[in-house]
Amino acid sequence: MIRWRYGTVRAVRGGWRGCTELEVDVEAREGEAAFSCRGLAYDELVGVPVEGDRVLLNCNAIAKGLGTGGYALVVAVPERLPGDVEGPGHIVKARYTPMQAMRLAVDEDDSPHRAAVEACESLDGMPVVVADLHSALAPILAGVHATAPGVRVAYVMTDGGSLPAWFSRQLDQLSDRLCTVVTAGQCFGGDLEATNVHNALIAAKVVGGADVAIVAQGPGNLGTGTVWGFSGTAAGEAVNAAAVLGGRPVASLRISEGDARERHRGISHHSMTAYKKVALASADIPVPDELPADLEGKIVAQLAELPERHRQVTVEASGLVEAMEALPVRLSTMGRGLDADRVYFVAEAVAGRHAAFLAKRPSETSG
Repeated sequence: MIRWRYGTVRAVRGGWRGCTELEVDVEAREGEAAFSCRGLAYDELVGVPVEGDRVLLNCNAIAKGLGTGGYALVVAVPERLPGDVEGPGHIVKARYTPMQAMRLAVDEDDSPHRAAVEACESLDGMPVVVADLHSALAPILAGVHATAPGVRVAYVMTDGGSLPAWFSRQLDQLSDRLCTVVTAGQCFGGDLEATNVHNALIAAKVVGGADVAIVAQGPGNLGTGTVWGFSGTAAGEAVNAAAVLGGRPVASLRISEGDARERHRGISHHSMTAYKKVALASADIPVPDELPADLEGKIVAQLAELPERHRQVTVEASGLVEAMEALPVRLSTMGRGLDADRVYFVAEAVAGRHAAFLAKRPSETSG
């Protein structure tokens, strides 16, 4: 199940908030030659490795050639263990794995935020933008701030992809544009921790002071090509959570013109399944005012299949490409950038624009 290997840190390549990137010489094992590869250490879990450290590695991603990251993950620096960290917090995340971490959640007894979280009875119409992929975060954020620069945006990270929020370079690069990051469920490492999406949304509002929340899984996702076998079904569940809490769900569409897989061309089956079958509450579904000519007919037909409980809203996309190009992050989804899959990013950005409109007009957010 796990390809355990020992290695030695040849060099520290750099890093970002919460992570140290390494060059590691991996020791030979029977039937396998030694090799070198990139390694990644989560500083709060294993400490910060330095050149010459011998490290224990999980090499599954290297062996399988996984596209997201492709790192050998540092499990421990056995000869230089970090000291114990004492403090409040007893919520266990990544539970019953060797890397289970104790975190202070907003909703536990020791939290200074528990009373505020428990007292919150409604999101009061706060727009909640729901997305399938982590790559949607940046364009949605661009759409919000291109429309209403002063709107405070929180990111609620769900546990369908990466469990440590630290893995996301985007979160590091976008940190000054987010009022808070809340890690929900089994994922961890945000500014705030919550036991589930419901309390994460409440924390985004009452602790983070958010006007808009974006809910999406962390980097990486699980997909088997079957109708139900993908982690993005959580997008439909997030619509339900936002609605039951009195928020205004905004369901962003995953649309692609660059994906070679038929199930993802036009509106991805991930969005169709999540919003047609999983989301039982109504949501606003923003649609760009201009669609690729060769896909427009297909997309219109797919939109007609969505339940009438949802409100489809055509949103002007002017200026959004420029707003996305001005971001401090490199836009990429499944290895495709803005030039290769423009409609994907525009569709996410108009969801952000629509949420900004709602945030500016709170009297219209209670419907």
